[in-house]
Amino acid sequence: MAGTAQPIGAENGVRRYQLFINGKFTDSRSGKTFESISPHDRSVVAVVAEGDKTDIDAAVSAARGAYEGVWSTTPPGERAKLLLKIADLLEANSAELGRLETLDMGMPMVMSSAMGAVSADVFRYWAGMATKIHGLTGEPMRPGDYLGYTLREPLGVVGGITPWNGPLIMAAWKTAPALACGNTVVLKPAEHTPMTSLELARLTAEAGLPEGVLNVVPGFGPTAGAALASHPGVDKIAFTGEYVTGRLIVQMSASNLKTVTLELGGKSPHIIFDDVDLEAAVATALFGLYMNSGQICSAGTRILVQEGLYDRFVERFVERSQQVKVGDPMDFATRMGPLVSEEQLGKVQRYVEIGKKEGARLRCGGGQPKDPTLARGFYHEPTVFTEVDNKMQIAQEEIFGPVASVLRFHDEDDAVRIGNDVIYGLAAGVQTKDLKRAHRLAKRLQAGTVWINTWHMIEPNSPFGGYKLSGYGRENGVAMVEHLTRLKQVWVDLNDFTMDLFA
Repeated sequence: MAGTAQPIGAENGVRRYQLFINGKFTDSRSGKTFESISPHDRSVVAVVAEGDKTDIDAAVSAARGAYEGVWSTTPPGERAKLLLKIADLLEANSAELGRLETLDMGMPMVMSSAMGAVSADVFRYWAGMATKIHGLTGEPMRPGDYLGYTLREPLGVVGGITPWNGPLIMAAWKTAPALACGNTVVLKPAEHTPMTSLELARLTAEAGLPEGVLNVVPGFGPTAGAALASHPGVDKIAFTGEYVTGRLIVQMSASNLKTVTLELGGKSPHIIFDDVDLEAAVATALFGLYMNSGQICSAGTRILVQEGLYDRFVERFVERSQQVKVGDPMDFATRMGPLVSEEQLGKVQRYVEIGKKEGARLRCGGGQPKDPTLARGFYHEPTVFTEVDNKMQIAQEEIFGPVASVLRFHDEDDAVRIGNDVIYGLAAGVQTKDLKRAHRLAKRLQAGTVWINTWHMIEPNSPFGGYKLSGYGRENGVAMVEHLTRLKQVWVDLNDFTMDLFA
C-alpha cells in the first residue's frame, strides 16, 4: 500500500513507519514489520516495515530512474538550493529529531538535541561543495597543439548502510555528499534505530527533492543489507560498522566492482604525558570515553598514562567516573544513558568478565546501576580497569561500551609502540604541553585522525576514516568527492593538420 510522503503516524504512543521508495512511504512487499525498542525501558517505540531483497530492488530501480531521468543533469546550483532547504528543515525540526533519536537508541538528550543542527551543517557544507566539483586542464608532454581536460562525473546509485550509534548524523554523512555530487541514494539504516533516517526522508520530500533521488529501506543486514551490497545496479557502497561485516561487504561488491568506502571501528589510544594539567587530562579522557555511553567508533578506550602521572591520574579518573550521572536519557541532566540493546549490554558484560579473568584490576563499575528506576533498561556503569597489559583482550578488541583500559607507558617510543599495537587505526589522541612532541607523535601514530589536547573533533569539512582494519576511504571533506565521482580524461586536437600515419 503506497502513501504520501508522510509516516503513517502513531497509535498509543507507538509510531508506525513504512519504507520510503520513489518519493512515497509504502509497505514492504512481504508485509513484514519489526519493532524498535526503547533501550531505557524496553517499551516499543515504533513498528517499522521490514524491507528485504524485493524492496531493495524497487528502491535501486527508483534511484536509477531518478539518476538517469533528472538528478544527474540537475545543475549543481539547483542541487545546492535543495540541500540548503533540507538543512533548514533539519534545523527547524531539531528538537523532535533529537527526541526520536533518544527514544530509538538511548542517546542522552543533552547530545541528541543537537543532532538536527549538526546534520544541517553537513547538508550546508555539501550544498556549498556542489558547485565546486570540477576537473583540471593540462597540456601534452609531446609536441603538438592539444587541449586536455578532466571531468568529474557522478557514479550513479550510491548505497549507504548506517550504524545504530549515531543514526541521523550517519544518514547525513551518507546522503548529503552523494546528492551534492549528482548521485542518487538507497539508504539502509540499522534495524535498531530506523526512525530518524525515515524522518530525514520525509524532510527531503518536503524540501522538494525529486522522487527516487533518496530512498530509505529499513531492514536487517543479512537480507536488506546484503541485497544492497551485492546489487548489480548499485555503483558504490558506503558502510559504517564492524570489520567482519566490512569484509563481507567488500566480497559482495565484487559482482560489479563497486566503489566501496568503509569505516570499521577502532580501539583508539589516548596518550597522556606527565606534563599535563591533571584535571584537564581527566576531563578530556572522560569526554573521549563516555560520550554516547562509549558507543562511538573513535572513543578513547585505551588510556595510556605516563608512569610518573599514572597513580594520580587513576585515582582522579576513577573518582570522576563514579560521579558520572547515569539515567533516563530524556533527562537533560543525564550524561550517560543506556546501551542500545540487550545484545550490546551482554557483550559489554562479557568483556568485563574477560578483563577480570585476564588479571586486570577492576577499579569501578563493572555491572548495571543499582537504581531500581533503571532496572528494565540496558544500562551499564562507567567501568575502569587498571594494570592492563596491551596484549589483553580488553585492550585489543572493540567493546563499544563505557569500559576504560588504563595502561602505563615510559616514554614517547613506548607510547607509540603501545598505541599502534592493535589491528585498528581510526583515531588517537595526545595530551601534552610540549607541542613539538605532540606533532612528532601525530606523524608516528597509525590513525586516520589524531587529536591533540582534545577529543571527538569531527567536522563536515575534515576527512574522517581509518588505517588498518578500521577501513579505507574517507567521509567528510573535499577528499570524499573522489569516492563519489568518476574521473574522465578528454583530449581535443587543435592542430591545423591531421596526422596520417598510414599515408
